Amino acid sequence: MLELSNITKKYNNVPVVNNVSFSVAPGEILGYLGPNGAGKTTTVKILAGLVESTSGRIYLEGQKVDTGIVGYKKRLGYLPEQSEIYPHLSGCEYLQLVGRLRGIPEILLNGKINGLMAQLGLSVDMHLPMSSYSRGMKQKILIAATLLHNPDILLLDEPLAGLDISTTLVFKDILKRLAEMGKIIIYSSHILEVVEKICTRVIIINKGKIVADDSVSHLRHLMALPSLESIFKELVQHEDTVEVARNIISYMEA
Repeated sequence: MLELSNITKKYNNVPVVNNVSFSVAPGEILGYLGPNGAGKTTTVKILAGLVESTSGRIYLEGQKVDTGIVGYKKRLGYLPEQSEIYPHLSGCEYLQLVGRLRGIPEILLNGKINGLMAQLGLSVDMHLPMSSYSRGMKQKILIAATLLHNPDILLLDEPLAGLDISTTLVFKDILKRLAEMGKIIIYSSHILEVVEKICTRVIIINKGKIVADDSVSHLRHLMALPSLESIFKELVQHEDTVEVARNIISYMEA
């Protein structure tokens, strides 16, 4: 069990994450949603150990994470929304670097890399510099890097960015299988249709605070709304999106 207890993060004394508490069980895929600036990515970075919270605690299996942060990070697979890669390295070289930093024995590492690259359709390009890769190809490399060491906890921030339809479908099936294996998965995304299909539970955050935490089906029932998109709009999207779209078109045509 991964637990956040009263996590707050302030910048210039303004809370961007405000007293957030939730837990995620093994085998659960938690969708973590919110508009831009709601605190999603900050929460994920705190969980990844990249940002220190102003207050609150994180627990893994009942133990405070900060008392064994190195061991905790070894069990993490983190796919950031934006990641700086080394463009002069090939995809293979980048994964070798990640694997060595993760302590994967050399005798296993290349076999893992070759297998992952083959399954992701990158065998032909894996030795080319990543500066020549498309956005989707780079995202595949980042996915491989996230999964390479078989983590127990997956923190995924917009993991489908740039992926083609085929890889998106594969990734959905990967997540389902990882959940069946008992992995803890937190999936932060703006793509509501995907979250609705693959997540067992959804948390919606707005202005740093949790405004909903339930299964999609139960939220639909409670709010008498047909979809996660409708629920999201009701809870956090207070502007008339149809009117905004109409106004943008009118400026375009002016």
